[in-house]
Amino acid sequence: MTHWEHETDLLVVGSGGGGMTAALVAKLGGIETLILEKTKFFGGSTALSGGAVWVPDNYVMAEAGIDDSFEEASLYLETIIGDRTPKSNQEAYVRFSREMLAYLHEHTQVQFQLTPGYTDYYPELPGGTLGGRGVEPIPVNGKLLGQEFKNLRPSIFEAPFGLALTSKEYRQVGMLTSTLEGLLAGVKIGLRAVYCQVAGIKLLTLGQALAARLRLSLLDANVPLWLSTPVTQLVLEDGRVVGVQAEHTGKTMHIKANGGVVLAAGGFPHNQEMRQKYQPHPITTKWSSANPGNTGDMIQLGEDHGAVLDLMEDAWWGPASLPPGATPFFHVGERAYPGGIIVNSLGQRFMNESAPYVDAVHEMYKHNGQDGETIPAYFIMDQRFRNKYLFGTLFPRQNIPQEYFSSGYFVKAGTLEELAIQSGIDPGGLVATIERFNKLSQNGIDQDYQRGKSAYDRYYGDPKVKPNPCLAPLQTPPFYSVKMYPGDIGTKGGLVTDDRGRVFKEDGVIIPGLYAVGNNSASVMGNSYPGPGGTIGPAMTFGYIAANDVIKELS
Repeated sequence: MTHWEHETDLLVVGSGGGGMTAALVAKLGGIETLILEKTKFFGGSTALSGGAVWVPDNYVMAEAGIDDSFEEASLYLETIIGDRTPKSNQEAYVRFSREMLAYLHEHTQVQFQLTPGYTDYYPELPGGTLGGRGVEPIPVNGKLLGQEFKNLRPSIFEAPFGLALTSKEYRQVGMLTSTLEGLLAGVKIGLRAVYCQVAGIKLLTLGQALAARLRLSLLDANVPLWLSTPVTQLVLEDGRVVGVQAEHTGKTMHIKANGGVVLAAGGFPHNQEMRQKYQPHPITTKWSSANPGNTGDMIQLGEDHGAVLDLMEDAWWGPASLPPGATPFFHVGERAYPGGIIVNSLGQRFMNESAPYVDAVHEMYKHNGQDGETIPAYFIMDQRFRNKYLFGTLFPRQNIPQEYFSSGYFVKAGTLEELAIQSGIDPGGLVATIERFNKLSQNGIDQDYQRGKSAYDRYYGDPKVKPNPCLAPLQTPPFYSVKMYPGDIGTKGGLVTDDRGRVFKEDGVIIPGLYAVGNNSASVMGNSYPGPGGTIGPAMTFGYIAANDVIKELS
């Protein structure tokens, strides 16, 4: 018999959105809960993300008068996912995500707001919508965390000048030089930054706001969270998971979980061996923007006890560039701004640059080595683009740091031929591609890849550019190139679970007492991505489902 140094009802491994939601719901439901976090920071990849959650027919939509339904959302998921994941899991997600969001709204400090116009990623498909399913956390003052503020996982990139932007504002500021809305948003954000500095407010937005709001709610509910406490073993008795072995304050501890263990410790983006084993090549952890602590430990422990794995080949991909001395930058809006394209080593386009980011990387892997190399690919822009739009953390007309050029991150040249030669791109191919692209831009129809056809493409486009907000010619020297790699914000593969979050064994039997949520589980979204928040939404929803399942088991 195991000697237990600590006992609780629900034990949660990992402190991202899924883990904190599970622990919070369990405690509010009347059972004792403990969170174990391997790293010295709480928040996981959630704190590094945009913080959105994709939740159909949610209360924020209802308050805004936006119609949605279980049937439409289920049809949409069935259309984009197919039978890649169990229909029962998809239906559980649609049914309980709405309930989860409303529960947090009514009982905790976790509050959300609409991101107007942010479409589903495939809005023209059956069941798709033009906006409302992806909602983001309302900004919060980080100082409310008190001593816990120093334990919040820091953001990957600090916005310049102390600015803090919501997802809605990021889109608006992208049009800072194009629209009155963008200019006014820039002024508002700047004035707010000055006010916060004077008032001593540390305004948190995006994923940090969500992580902070969850942590504040955990503090309200007196839920303990142990940092720097890696789990090293699952403890089983008669085939049931009854606790874990962990390292805490320099000691090995055995912690009993009367109701079960929820694995919510993220995927394996920073485990090179696992990525080499399961994922397409070339692949490296150096391209990932995910939490550095996500090394697949809990997936491996689950597999050690017979758990089934799935979707290990896939990830929450997105084209990323590699600024010198910094974390990879995950590019979203820039790919839709008019006047930039992505080409292969032959200087040829090979995809719709504005496509959902997971699809963009699927295309990079699909075409790599067929006719030229697409890993890396090359983002090409001209001076007009630099004068008008954001790129990474660079604002329009902002001086490009000399280090960007000396390190080779940015390449600059007076002609396209020179740019191609310096970048390692075929000069003739690049010139021919841009000549054709410029003609397509004048007509406003991308006959090659339909860029700007979807409402999702146009969400980040420039409404002042006619007739297609995603198309403009590249013709103003100097010209720039930046290498693009298959980045990610986490891996998709993990332990196979049922519609209650319970983990399966190879023989189809449930492992009693073991749950997996978020990127510890094989994603309910299969190989697709429904819209903004398609990662955190399922993590929180199945955390909610798992917690309620344990509450029911113990009642």
